[in-house]
Amino acid sequence: MPPADADAAVDPASTPFSSRDSPTNPRDPGASTDNEETLDLRLTGELLTLYEAATTPRATATHSAGAVPSTDAMPSVGRFSSAGAGAGATPTPMSTATEDLLDHIATWAPVSTPAGALHLAPVRIDRDVPLISRWMNDPAVAEFWELAGPPDVTAKHVRTQLDGDGRSVPCLGVLDGIPMSYWEIYRADLDPLARHYPARPHDTGIHLLIGGAPDRGRGVGGALIRAVSDLVLGNRRSCARVVAEPDLRNTPSISAFLTAGFRFSAEADLPAKRAALMIRERALRHAL
Repeated sequence: MPPADADAAVDPASTPFSSRDSPTNPRDPGASTDNEETLDLRLTGELLTLYEAATTPRATATHSAGAVPSTDAMPSVGRFSSAGAGAGATPTPMSTATEDLLDHIATWAPVSTPAGALHLAPVRIDRDVPLISRWMNDPAVAEFWELAGPPDVTAKHVRTQLDGDGRSVPCLGVLDGIPMSYWEIYRADLDPLARHYPARPHDTGIHLLIGGAPDRGRGVGGALIRAVSDLVLGNRRSCARVVAEPDLRNTPSISAFLTAGFRFSAEADLPAKRAALMIRERALRHAL
């Protein structure tokens, strides 16, 4: 998980705030959580279309952002296998150029937080990669993101999302006009993570890191996580839950998610880590 800001009671120098999976390891489709919920769910036609399309290798597909590469080339997103698709099943193509799997993040308005006004700005390679790469080379961040190295390493990681089908959108967190955090907003129900917990249609996941050490360890992370999860729930009316899976070793990250109104749901064995599955539900949004 990427480093996110820690609660003030936790020493940020030992474990910074960050939340995401290692981008280098494919997920194990056979793994599962120990405390899964029982879910009797009839999948919508939209979701079945997305799942079926995701099982089909493809060189390109029509999309508003241009050509979409094969999902094999997207290590941080991976391929989601439809449980109901047999070997001879005919997949349904991904839908048209007007579809946006995350409800047009670029149009989301800024949100007020105790730390200032936060705006999510979708990443631009030419403008933003040098700054994000500098953050990724902070040893505290690199421990969890594993993207240290020259800017090309970060550029490749970001580009796989920007060139994809829109199920993961990398963003800068701009606080009072200053870029200070990196976020990935993604469709958890279409991500390999869905193999490791009882996913529901339109579950939306977040990965994040707080870029500068001065912004860690003073409660900023929890405030920003709450604000971003509020943005997701406010702009994605079909989404009932925001999820995250920080590394169990990343105590500041888990603390910040709890402060932000998430609850600990279960531990999950992911290929790169033992994770804490954190969930914030729309129904409890104003209670926690």
